[in-house]
Amino acid sequence: MWKLNVCFTLLSAAVQAEERNPPRLNVGRSAVGKDVLKVDKFVTPAGKGLPAGHGNAVEGKAIYERRCAKCHGQRGEGADDPALVGGIGSLGKPKELRTVGSFWPHTPGVWDYVNRAMPFKEPGSLTTDQVYAVVAYILNLNGLVEAQDEMNAKSLPKVKMPNRDGFVKDPRPDVKSKH
Repeated sequence: MWKLNVCFTLLSAAVQAEERNPPRLNVGRSAVGKDVLKVDKFVTPAGKGLPAGHGNAVEGKAIYERRCAKCHGQRGEGADDPALVGGIGSLGKPKELRTVGSFWPHTPGVWDYVNRAMPFKEPGSLTTDQVYAVVAYILNLNGLVEAQDEMNAKSLPKVKMPNRDGFVKDPRPDVKSKH
């Protein structure tokens, strides 16, 4: 029995040591000032923090086809990565499909995500206007805006997403809303 206790003690000590000193993966580099400034911006669900710029679905289609379709499919139906289109009305059903159109509650969050994280292998490489255009195209594919509708810092937050009221506010008194 004492041997078993010794084994557990050694294993526990090894786990604690790894938690204090996680293994180095030798991937990437430490962020420097200019890197942090690029991502140190917060866009609220109401659109505060959206930058000046504009785009529409007509412009976004060409950008999407070059930079997004390989992973998300020609019409946002999904390929190697998740679908961006469809599923509206499917939440809570046996075959729910969580997409930009069915799940996301606010369009500024879509803009912020595309701006920060897409394309996957080149995050942050799209210009502000390209992000507005790609988001307009995705919204258009979901039937939420017309192809010529210009998306910008004023118009984008006005697009009512189908799941806007599908989330509840955090009721904990110690959590402040950032809306």
